[in-house]
Amino acid sequence: MKMSKKDNKEINLVRSVNKNIRSSTRKLNPILKGIVGKKVDLAIRDLDFSNKRICKDIKKTLSSAIANAENNFQYDIDKLFVKEAYCGKQITMKRFRPRAKGRAAPILKPYSNLTIILSEKLQKKEAKDGTKG
Repeated sequence: MKMSKKDNKEINLVRSVNKNIRSSTRKLNPILKGIVGKKVDLAIRDLDFSNKRICKDIKKTLSSAIANAENNFQYDIDKLFVKEAYCGKQITMKRFRPRAKGRAAPILKPYSNLTIILSEKLQKKEAKDGTKG
């Protein structure tokens, strides 16, 4: 979606943000750490085969970032990789559950923000191969 101003000369960074994910950041972080640095097709494969409920939303945001890269910047999908993936806290819904002796127990239902940043791998190997051949 957006490009970073300081990296504008070198590489455009493609970003996708999902602002309402119905999960805590504590549950999101291990999944996001698992996809950082991977090529996008491998990251989508890993999310497909995960048992976690929240992986469906992460995959949706990653697919949006891929579509942004393809349509807005004309990047080649095969060269894209996940440069950064992080989450932050959003609102927390507060609900109450009735308990014994007329008491009430609070239940907190947290929401999270999810940001995925993609970048295109530079082809340094092709330049080396061109000099050898």
